[in-house]
Amino acid sequence: MLQGSTLVTGAAGFAGAHLLNHLSRATPSRILHGWARSSARSGATSANVQWSSVDMLDGAAVHRAIADAPPTEVYHLAGASHTGASWQHPAAYLEIHVSGTHHLLEAVRAHAPTCRVLVISSGMIYRPQDHPVNEDAALGPVSPYALSKLAEDQLALYAAAHDDLDVVVARPFNHIGPGQAPTFAASSFARQIAEIECGAKPATIAVGNLDAARDISDVRDVVGGYAALMRSGRTGAAYNVCRGQAVRMCDLLDQLLALSSSRVELVQDPARLRPNDLPFLAGDPARIRTETGWSAQIPLQQTLTDLLDHWRRTLAAAH
Repeated sequence: MLQGSTLVTGAAGFAGAHLLNHLSRATPSRILHGWARSSARSGATSANVQWSSVDMLDGAAVHRAIADAPPTEVYHLAGASHTGASWQHPAAYLEIHVSGTHHLLEAVRAHAPTCRVLVISSGMIYRPQDHPVNEDAALGPVSPYALSKLAEDQLALYAAAHDDLDVVVARPFNHIGPGQAPTFAASSFARQIAEIECGAKPATIAVGNLDAARDISDVRDVVGGYAALMRSGRTGAAYNVCRGQAVRMCDLLDQLLALSSSRVELVQDPARLRPNDLPFLAGDPARIRTETGWSAQIPLQQTLTDLLDHWRRTLAAAH
């Protein structure tokens, strides 16, 4: 492996693909290593990505992969990301976020002890509040997903404090953009609008709880925040990666509908309602802004335009 190599776990995922593209543009001569659970490749278009199939739950495999190619920096994105599905599979979420992260940190400690690791936690680990929360706010997860991310978060901070590892923790809040799976609300709305436009479905949109308010950033901004933390984040510190203000889902849907000439009817789908949905979730990005200079730059309107155009292109290509 070349000196100064970068490893991205979960590289075939939504944020992982955008991160690989961001890193490829920022450091085109740097060799990037992408880990995925299978031979599937992400939407990353960069040519300087070397792919490996590594199961994060296989500790021996993780150790072998790190020993064979010790990286100098790791972006740890591997995991399960859908909050709703965590209610059906809580043990699986705990396993990937806790055991998978443990295997990675132990392998780094054994084979690449000077490597810097950015562990991706979640803004959902905080106790529900009615205002944007900073990194010192009380923790109190209210879903199996959030609980598993809290365990991962604390495991990473423990490794920095007690194992002498160079670990930084990112706590991203909601992020959307082109390439996101339609199991997530904004992408689901955009796909349904695109399907209605091309005549692939009736003029009805299935929705869940539209009263919830979320701090939503563009995924392309968020991965830029990850890169900023890799460069400038403090070892053993956690950072919110967010815009700092919440938007109601009904307002987000209205903005998407304004980008289309289609007239639609909204139908609430009970399957899209979560057992314990937070009414408000937003973060305070002051720490990452002050310490790294990063802030969300892409307007929500642009993100929604790009998301809807992504689904229009995808459906046009399919038909």
